[in-house]
Amino acid sequence: MNLHPAEKICAGIIATLLVFDAILIPVRGVGVDWINYTLMSAIGLTAIGVGQFYRTMRPEEKIALAATASGLFILFTIVGSVFNYLLLPVGLRRIDDILTKFDAYLGFSWTDAVIYVASMPALGSLLRWIYASSMPQLILIILILGFSGQRDGLHRFLLTGLIGALISIALWAMFPSSGPAAFEILPASISSTLDMVVGSSYGAELNRLALEGPTFLSPKDALGLIAFPSFHTVMACMAVWFMFRMAFAFPVFLIINILMLPAILVHGGHHFVDVIGGFAVFGIALFASKRLVRSTRLSPVPA
Repeated sequence: MNLHPAEKICAGIIATLLVFDAILIPVRGVGVDWINYTLMSAIGLTAIGVGQFYRTMRPEEKIALAATASGLFILFTIVGSVFNYLLLPVGLRRIDDILTKFDAYLGFSWTDAVIYVASMPALGSLLRWIYASSMPQLILIILILGFSGQRDGLHRFLLTGLIGALISIALWAMFPSSGPAAFEILPASISSTLDMVVGSSYGAELNRLALEGPTFLSPKDALGLIAFPSFHTVMACMAVWFMFRMAFAFPVFLIINILMLPAILVHGGHHFVDVIGGFAVFGIALFASKRLVRSTRLSPVPA
C-alpha cells in the first residue's frame, strides 16, 4: 500500500489493537456480532481502497488524503471500542468517589446542573443534538482538511485523535470511572424531560458492565465507557483547534464546541474534572502528533 508515514503510524496502531482484540476475545470468552463489525470494517477498508486508487491509479491526492484518513478513522473507532470493552470488568476500582469530591471542591454538582438545564427544555434539546454531533464533526473535518490538501494538518488531526484516545483508554484502565450518571439517581421526570443521552438506565448498564463485564460485543450496543478523562472534550478541542485557520467554518465549530462543554457535563453524564482531564489529554496528544508529523515531514509525497 502507498501510505504516507503518518498514515502508516495510524495503520500500525490499528493493527496492534486488532491483535490485542483477537487475543482477548477468546480469553474473555465474549461473543461477537461478527456481521455488523464486518460491515463496518468493510466501510473503512473501502474508503482506504478508494484512497489508494486515487493515489496510484488515478492520481488525485486530495481525494486520496480524505478517503484514506476517513477509512483509518473508522477502523480505529472499531478496534479501539472493542479493546476498551475487553478491559472490563473493572470491579470496585472505580474512582468516582474521588472525582465527585473534586467536583464538590470546585462547586459543581451534576444533579443540580441537570435539574437546571431541565428547567429550560429548549436548551436541553439543543445540548442533546450538540452532544450527538461530535463524531460527525470529526468526519467533516477530515473531509475539509483532506479536500483542501492540508496534508500535515490532516495527519496531525488523525494522530491527535488516535493518541488522545489511547491515552484516555490507558488512564481509564488504570483508574476506571463511569461518571455521576452511574451513581446519582435523578427524578424520572427530569430524565424524560431532557431525553438524556447518559441517564439513569445508561448509568445502570455502566454499573453492570463494570462489575460483570460484557458477554456479547456489538457496535449496535456500544456505550461510552470512559468518564475520566472526557474524550468528548478531546474531540471538541480538536474541532476548534484544527478549524482555526478555516475562516468559513471556524465560527460555526467554535460556537458548537463551546456549547459542547455543558452538553458533555449534562448529557454525557460527566464529572467536571473529566472535562479538565480532557483538556489535558488533548494538549499532550497535540504535542505528540506535532512531533510525529514533524519527524516524518521530509518523507516523499506519493505521486
